[in-house]
Amino acid sequence: MAWLPREKYLLPGNAACAGCGVALAEKIVLKALGKKTIMTIPASCSSVIQGPFPKSAVKVPLLNIAFAAAAAAASGIRAALEKQGKEDVNVLVWAGDGGTYDIGIQALSGAAERRTNIIYVCANNQMYSNTGIQRSGATPYGAWTTTTWTGKKEPPKNMPLIMAAHGIPYVATACVAYPKDLFDKVKKAASMPGTKYIDILCPCPVGWRFPSDMTVEVGRLAVQTGAWVLFEVENGVFKLSPPSKPLLNKSKRKPLKEYLRAQGRFRTMSDEEIEAEQRRLDEWWETIKKFEEIGRIF
Repeated sequence: MAWLPREKYLLPGNAACAGCGVALAEKIVLKALGKKTIMTIPASCSSVIQGPFPKSAVKVPLLNIAFAAAAAAASGIRAALEKQGKEDVNVLVWAGDGGTYDIGIQALSGAAERRTNIIYVCANNQMYSNTGIQRSGATPYGAWTTTTWTGKKEPPKNMPLIMAAHGIPYVATACVAYPKDLFDKVKKAASMPGTKYIDILCPCPVGWRFPSDMTVEVGRLAVQTGAWVLFEVENGVFKLSPPSKPLLNKSKRKPLKEYLRAQGRFRTMSDEEIEAEQRRLDEWWETIKKFEEIGRIF
């Protein structure tokens, strides 16, 4: 990966689980942003990955903050930097899906409405992993968690579209299995003023129930089946990313069943339920086709 800087900002020996998608994403994002970055992290797996006080595996300034307050804290950091005339520092919120889709959504929405100049990353493993694998607003239909042990019965929120509805300059989705796509999107976000939101799919071997050496493979299946769509909304303009664009042709998509059966968390789903989810996914792709044709979501 000649395009990837050699400097490391998430250091070796951190407390991440084997095969952790969140740690992989954090490594790539911090390489893209560089040393002039200040992070704020609410309660999440990354609160543990960084290591116990007074040591840290993260090589940039970092503020641990309450679950609901990450975007508010980042807004305060940005205001302080502007007061000092420091315009070249990236202010990064690094939150999980629980701290984004659920507990932190009000502070995020407020920052977006004010157009605060921050980059907000949701390291999305589709559950509350750090507190014991409970369901979140990002958990897919049918997924096992400790609070949905027969499978979740509700679909997830579409948080990227919720953020796009705020009219912010940049919204993107990414996946750790496509590191160059993720790196480029972070670099683009850093070059723009205002609130930027990136939702990164981070497969979790522990919670998703797959071997720890399959993180990249499972992430690729998420994209190749169309279950996780890679796209950007830049100043209102919608664009599918290269790994997802060919999937506008349904014949190019792998069956959703391949992705679901690769994970133990979907073990309670019947073939009939999977077929129903495949139909819903195909309908979603018809909507994506319209977005691509019109060039906008709203």
